[in-house]
Amino acid sequence: MSEIMAVLKRQKRSGNRSVLPGFGVGMGVTVFYMSLIVLVPMSALLLNQTGLTWEKFWSVAADPRVLASYRVSLTTAALAALADTVLGLLLAWVLVRYDFPGKKLWDALIDLPFALPTAVAGVALTAIYSANGWIGSLLEPLGIKAAFSPLGITLALMFIGIPFVVRTVQPVLEDAERDTEEAAATLGAGRWRTFRTIILPTLIPPLLTGFALAFARGIGEYGSVVFISGNMPMKTEIAPLLIMSKLEQFDYAGATAVALLLLLISFVLLLGINILQHWTRKTAR
Repeated sequence: MSEIMAVLKRQKRSGNRSVLPGFGVGMGVTVFYMSLIVLVPMSALLLNQTGLTWEKFWSVAADPRVLASYRVSLTTAALAALADTVLGLLLAWVLVRYDFPGKKLWDALIDLPFALPTAVAGVALTAIYSANGWIGSLLEPLGIKAAFSPLGITLALMFIGIPFVVRTVQPVLEDAERDTEEAAATLGAGRWRTFRTIILPTLIPPLLTGFALAFARGIGEYGSVVFISGNMPMKTEIAPLLIMSKLEQFDYAGATAVALLLLLISFVLLLGINILQHWTRKTAR
C-alpha cells in the first residue's frame, strides 16, 4: 500500500494525474480509429455532392413508398429485437445455470449468425419457410404465410440478432454471485420472487444493450432479408433494399436522402435506448 501511495505522490509532483500510463497515446489512437472508421464515412454521407437539396430531401422523405419501407424495417427490427431479448435471456440462462450433453456445441452454435454469410442465411431461411419448405409447409395449412411477408422478415432478423443478446447477458450471469440468491431462498423467497427482485434488476442493463445491438443490426440488415421478404413495394420492401434500388437507377440524391433519414431515425432511437440504459444502471446502484 505504501508503494502505491509513493507512486501516486511522484505522479502528482511530476504533473501527471493519470494513474494508468499511456493515456494520451491510447486516446489519440482511439480518436484516430473512430474518425477513420466512423466519422469520415458519416461526414462523406452528409457532405457528398449528389445534387441533394432540401426540396429533394423532403420530397423523398415524404414519398409513400419510402415511408412504407421505413415502417417495415423499423417494425420488424423492433419485434425481432424484443423476441431476441426474451429468447436470448432464456438461452443464456440455460447455458450458464445448467450442464447437459453437447453444451459446448450449443454454445458455439450461438455465434453461427456471425460467421455465416448473410446471403447464405437468407437463402436457407427462404427455403425453410417457403410454402414447400420444412416449416413453411406446416404453417401453410394453418393460414400462416412465413416467407415473403413481414413475419418472414422478423424471423430472419431474429436469426441474425440473437447472438447479440446472448453474448451480452451471458457474462453477467456467469459473474453473478449466488450468495444473495441462497440468502433469499433461506428467508423463504420462492424462485420466481428471487428472480424478479434479485436477478432481473442486474440483467436489465445487459438486456437493454442486447436489444439495442439487435435492433441496430436489424434496421440495416440486407443480405438475410432480401430473399425472404419478397421485395414487394408498400408491403415487404425494406429501407436498405430501397437504397440499393435507387443506386441501381443512378438516383444518388434519392439514395442519400433515404440513407440520411434512416441514419437519423436509428440515431434517435439508439440514443433513447442508451439514455434508458444509463438511467437503469444509475437507479440500480
